[in-house]
Amino acid sequence: MTDTKKVPRLAAPPPTGMFFQDDDPLDPPPPAAAAGGAAANGGLVLKAQCEFPALGRGASWDKFAVLVDATAPSDVARAPLDLVTVLDVSGSMKGQKLQLVKRAMCFVIDQLGPADRLSVVAFSNSKATRRVTRLVRMDAATGKAAAKQAVELLVPEGGTNIGAGLRVGAQVLSSRRHRNAVAAVILLSDGRDHASLMPRNRAGNKNYERLVPPAFASAASRPGPIHAFGFGANHDPAAMHAVAAATGGTFSFVRDEAAVQDAFARCVGGLLSVAVQEARLAVSCLHRTVRVQEVRSGAYGSSVAADERSAFIEAGELYDGERRRFLVLVYVPRARAAESSTRLVKVTCTYRDAATGQAARAAAPAAVIQRPAELEHMPAPAIEVERERVRLAAADGIAAARAAADGGQHAGAVRILDARLREVERSAPGEAGDDLTCEAIKEELRDLSARVGDRHEYQKTGRACLLAGLSAHAQQRAAGVEVITSSPATAGKDAAAGRAYLTPKMEEMVELSREKRGSTSQQLLRQDAIKQRKQDLTDDF
Repeated sequence: MTDTKKVPRLAAPPPTGMFFQDDDPLDPPPPAAAAGGAAANGGLVLKAQCEFPALGRGASWDKFAVLVDATAPSDVARAPLDLVTVLDVSGSMKGQKLQLVKRAMCFVIDQLGPADRLSVVAFSNSKATRRVTRLVRMDAATGKAAAKQAVELLVPEGGTNIGAGLRVGAQVLSSRRHRNAVAAVILLSDGRDHASLMPRNRAGNKNYERLVPPAFASAASRPGPIHAFGFGANHDPAAMHAVAAATGGTFSFVRDEAAVQDAFARCVGGLLSVAVQEARLAVSCLHRTVRVQEVRSGAYGSSVAADERSAFIEAGELYDGERRRFLVLVYVPRARAAESSTRLVKVTCTYRDAATGQAARAAAPAAVIQRPAELEHMPAPAIEVERERVRLAAADGIAAARAAADGGQHAGAVRILDARLREVERSAPGEAGDDLTCEAIKEELRDLSARVGDRHEYQKTGRACLLAGLSAHAQQRAAGVEVITSSPATAGKDAAAGRAYLTPKMEEMVELSREKRGSTSQQLLRQDAIKQRKQDLTDDF
């Protein structure tokens, strides 16, 4: 337990109107000349790959695929983080559940550096929801110790009001006097919000948008994403997924409550390694009659110009070494007799280096296909493009299965997922058997199929697993289902959707969490053994 005599209190009384303008000041930014960051490591890498290398001169093609691949630089300077954790402390969190969350929070606090700042918000019913600590720097001498003490003093009480917790957390970020380069909210709840949601229609559908604070509703002005964690089997996965999707965050299902520390570790590992911000991809047609027909960008906003000669994709933040892949579908015209190749599109990206704040730009070589007079045999599609098609088709299948299961068509949901699985298995990367992305997708589809066929199992775990998978695929970011398994052979199988997108920094943080968690478990076992021996000795007398 932290020594309360040496640790200052971090929570000030809520100011009038709930404007929290008492956050710790920041160090001045380093001079631009001293900045390392992306420029020192080559910056963002951008590629554009055509579906086929060649097309006959007399042929045209609708929705010819060009894969746009953006990869953030690795091992860059780290940008400081403003993190607000919004934690459910309702009555259902009593006992081991709250203790596991406290342990996970202490792990998170230990990983934060002196330039990072943390605020803790606790919610139950509207009257008991409060800011536990102000946004304070995590220096080892005072900030970390006081934050841990505040977390240890949390007690469960009352009902569940997710909306109230998010409103307080939003105010902490929105009313800051000073702002670190990266900001985010972590939301954890084990219950269902009955105070903020109002029925939308006679069918009783809930208006989950009411949970999203106004400051987070617009992508252009929101202070950061909300990463939501559904804790245990009784949370509302639809609500948590809706909040995450509306704010650019991810939704994860912590099915095994003991794995909450690993789930937080993965998320924080990403937040502490943001390399690129405000990434915006621009696609420009080069040949006079090439047209952009469609952009498959998942959760990331995209637009096609009215003349179909250009398109834009808002790729947002990328973690250290993280990849984003998008399919741009274009119309390829017939080639003239004198044309031996067709220049399709040029792809560029403007972005901001997170650590230095400096603007940067990346460009990919032009996407070009050869145009022979005659093409006797159509070449096989590029494996990278085929892999992305497979991933998008699987995500579409998961969404369709969710709609079917939510409508009570559980057998239909199974058929949809099984059909998608067969498509993946028959695809070129699926048949190879050594494609990590496709193998993870196969595993995910099999697991989901087993969870949606039975109504009880679907309500218990299936819906949350489907939504966690949809979140991972839409964001192309590690999310998923957190469990603890006893066998290394089965470790992580319930998180297949997330494993395909794990970055090295996220993996490192999860491994550190497992080491710490294992060490803590051994200490607890030793303490229990000592207590038992003392009890045995007492009984002997």
